[in-house]
Formats: sequence, C-alpha cells, structure tokens
Amino acid sequence: MKNIIKIFEISKPQHKLILVACVLIIIQAVLQQATPVTLKYVVDELSNQIGNKTGDYSKLSFLFGLILIINLSVVIFNSVNQRLGDYISSRLGRFLTEIFYKKIFTLPQNFFDGEISGKIVAQLIRGINSIRDFVNGATNFIMPALLQAIFGIAVLSYFDLTVGLLAFSVFPVYIYITSYSTKRWGKMQEEKNVFEDGIRGRIQEVIGNIRLVKTYNTQGSEWNFLSSTYEKINKIYDKQSNGYHILNFIREFGLEVVLVIILYLIFKRTFFGDLTLGEMVLIIQLLNQLRWPLFAMSYILEQVQRAEADSKTYFEILSLKSTEKFNTVKDFNKLKILNKPTISFENVSFKYEEGGDVLTNISLDLKHNETVALVGHSGAGKTTLINLILKLYDPTGGKILLSGKNYSKLNHSFIRNHIALVFQDTELFSASIKENVSYGHDNKSDDQIISALKQANAWDFVSKYKNGLDEQIGERGVKLSGGQKQRLQIARAILQNKPILILDEATSSLDSRSEHLVQDALEKLFKNRLTIVIAHRFSTIQNADRVIVLDQGKIVDDDKPQTLAKKKGLYSELLKYQIEGNKKLLSKYELR
Repeated sequence: MKNIIKIFEISKPQHKLILVACVLIIIQAVLQQATPVTLKYVVDELSNQIGNKTGDYSKLSFLFGLILIINLSVVIFNSVNQRLGDYISSRLGRFLTEIFYKKIFTLPQNFFDGEISGKIVAQLIRGINSIRDFVNGATNFIMPALLQAIFGIAVLSYFDLTVGLLAFSVFPVYIYITSYSTKRWGKMQEEKNVFEDGIRGRIQEVIGNIRLVKTYNTQGSEWNFLSSTYEKINKIYDKQSNGYHILNFIREFGLEVVLVIILYLIFKRTFFGDLTLGEMVLIIQLLNQLRWPLFAMSYILEQVQRAEADSKTYFEILSLKSTEKFNTVKDFNKLKILNKPTISFENVSFKYEEGGDVLTNISLDLKHNETVALVGHSGAGKTTLINLILKLYDPTGGKILLSGKNYSKLNHSFIRNHIALVFQDTELFSASIKENVSYGHDNKSDDQIISALKQANAWDFVSKYKNGLDEQIGERGVKLSGGQKQRLQIARAILQNKPILILDEATSSLDSRSEHLVQDALEKLFKNRLTIVIAHRFSTIQNADRVIVLDQGKIVDDDKPQTLAKKKGLYSELLKYQIEGNKKLLSKYELR
C-alpha cells in the first residue's frame, strides 16, 4: 500500500477539491438511505389503509413528494460530484506529467544511457493513467460504495440487529477473498509490465530505424520478437484470469447463500408479526443496495492493486537522485555569460560505473580565441571529454574549471549557457526548419535565422521549399539528406552565437563541395570564441591552432597541426593513412 499512500501525498494540490468531493459523497450516501426509509413509511401507510382503513392519503402524497425531492437531489449531487471528480482527474494528470517531466530534466546522463526512451514514455503514461484512474475512481466510485455500505449496515442494524450483523459478516470474508485475488493479480501485473515496457520500447526503436529494418529484411524477426513477447504476456494474463474467476465464483456463491438465509429470516419475522410490512420492504431494499458496494469491492481492490503496481516505476523514477537543477525560462534568462571564457582540466579522470577508465589524468588549458582539435582513434575518449565540458557527466577524479571557477560549484545551465554545439548524430525535432534552427532562442527574427542558414550553406535548399522556413522536416529530420540535417545543426550553432563552440564531427555528413562552403562559414564563426573540434577528416582541422591527440584516454601529443604532421606519432600516422587513401583514389581515376 506504500504507493497508494504516495498517490495521496502527491495529489496534495487537489486535496481541497477532494475534500469538497468527500462532503458531497457523504451527503449523497445519506440521501440514498433516505429513499428506502421513506418508502418504508409509504408501505406502512398502505398497510394501514388496506388492513383497517386508517391510512392518511395526504401523508402518503407528502411522502411521495419527499421521495421525488430526495431522488432528484441524489441525481444532482451525483452529477456534480462526477464532474468534480473529472476536473480533479484532469488537473492531476497535468500535474503528474509536469513533475515527471521536470524530474527527467534533472536526472544524470547515465540514466538515459541505460534506458530506452520508449520504455520511459510507457512508464510515464501507465503511471499517470493508473494514478488518475485511482483518484477519479476514489471520488466517483470507491468512496460512494464504502459510505453506502456503512450507512446501509447502520440502518439495517437499527431496524433489525441480527440482520445487520449477518449482512456485516459478509464483508470481511468477501473483502479477504477479493484482497487475496487482487494481490495475486497485482504480482502478475508487475511481470506483465516488464514485458510490455520492453516491447513498447522496441517498437519505438524499430519505427525510428525503419529504413535499417527494411534494408536488412528483418521485419520477420522483429515481428516474431513482438509475437513471442505477447505470447508470454498472454500466458501471464491467462493465469491472472483463471485465478480471478475461480475465486470470484467462490465469493459470489457464498454471497448468494448468505443473502438467501437473510431473506428467509426477514420473511419469517414478518410472517410472525415481528416486523411490519414496511420494515420488511425497507430491509429488502437495503439488502439490494448493499449488493452494489459488495460487488464494488472487487473493482475497488482491483483499482487499488492496479494503482499500486502500475505506479511503481513512476514513483521509482521520481525517487531517483537529481543531479541537476530544473531552470525555468525566467531563470535561464537571468544567467550571465562570462567574458572570454576559458576551460581548464586539472588531472581529470573519468570512468563509467561499469567498466575501466575512459580518461586518465587529463590536464590541459583551452583559451579564448583558440581553435582546438581533438584527434584520436575511435574510443580514445574524445566524445567523453566533450561530455565532461558540457557537464553531462562529472569527473571521477581531478577538476574542471570555467574561467577559474570550479565546475563542481557551477550550475549546469550556467555552464551550458556559454556553449553552442553541433552533434555527430543528427539532433532535430519533428518540427519546422525555423523551430529547429531557432531552438533555444525563440526570439530570433526570420532575417537572423535566414542569415544563419546562409552562413551554414543551408539557405540554398531551404529557400526551394514551398513553405520555406515553415517546412516540416519529419521525425529527426527524416525528409532531409544527411548533409542537409548537419547544415541545419550548424545554422543553429551559428544563431546561438555563444563564446564556446563545440563541433563533434560537424562536417562528417557533408559532400566535398558542401564541406568546403561550410568550412568557410565555420572559419568566420571560429573568430573571437573558443572552438573545440572533434574530427576524423583532417581537412576540417587544417586551420586549427592546436591539435590534442588522445590515445586510450590519455593525451599523447599537444601542438600545432603543422608541427605534429612532421613529428613521428599518432597524428602523423593518421594523417599519412588519409593522404595515402586520397592518393590511391586520385591514381585510380588517373587524376594525377
């Protein structure tokens, strides 16, 4: 029940409205008992008239008028309460989504490295829906059923204590069987959730990589994976269903036996004159009313168990330790940018939670107005170094300084407010070209966006679209070529105009002509800022001020590219491979 308690705690913003709903439910539950009580006096009046002609017709008319008012009041209170319950549910859904979304922004990067995005979304949706359904059910169904049971047994006991006690005795047994059934259901539900999260995450990955799937003809294996997973899910569901229906049969069978016994006692007492005809009708009506909350127990406990199981991963994510502060747009706009920032590494080491060292004792100074290239074999630690600069990870040893200020004491947003970057992987949204280029700077004008596109050699293809800047590019820019996607990212970095620029294989997807044109634009962009470039193509770093060569997580060289080209080492070796490759290509086509 710990997650149910958390649900009540997390719904604190709605507690006042929930309290109002509770008051309405109590009034509604009292009114529901008033109708059979009033009808009891109606039957007694009819009995007096039939038996000894002493009935009072005006009293009878008044009682029916009272019944009409009571019933209409029940309808009104029920409608108002259901609307209030829906209102609470919708606001709670927004609140739950917002706090989950905020939490996601504050989690460490290693959380996302180990999770599938589709799985996170599935956990969010299932958790929110289960909490909303539970709170909505509590106000619209659960509390009315419980209160009706309490008031019904109280009224029954007032008119006939034996019948009241017998009716009450049904509840513990019924609830125990239902509780056992739903707990059993809940444990299996958690098993199902694991498989369902996995398959939903896989579906999202397949859709995101649909060209790869089609190209490698793996549709059949992907379909088989989905089918076999759902076969496991259905086996769990079959166990759930079998157990539920067997226990439900035992529960319903026992209930009917007890109710028949109670009815026999009522008719017997009425037959011998211990109860009036009106009291007999009243008790029968109350017993029929008690059927609903009894049957509701199954639904109530099922909702409780489902909320307990389905909200588990939601609360687990909320309980994770935040490593970053969530900043609003207002907070972000207050962040100041340092004049001519520098970055220093002092004996920095880094390793992931599982695995060996990625970086070891890195010490270097990156100055303003300097273009620094990072070179090395794949896996040498270049991208990790960039991730540390972005404070996506914290070093496991040593320290990083931004203009002499220790990274560990600086806000994540403050650090990143100094940096514009172009990723190796295409980082675009399924939105318009304008929205993607101006991402993070919505206040930029169309002229400024067009200027950035021209500098990135992207305006030539953007201007040809019918909708121009408003052209939708699809998920992750699927409508664009690789080079076009990269140029949009470069335009975004140009528009950011930050004092630190990071290019992670920024021209890797460009053809030779586009690379040349973009390189000219980038060289202008490099001026008056610290630029860090990761590149395997040496043509992109030929004008760098320094080249830092990494090998197995260590700096093995740090000098001007011209000096390193003449010096024996990893840089000259890599340069030689590229030159020889180009020579072979030229020779093959007799171009030299």
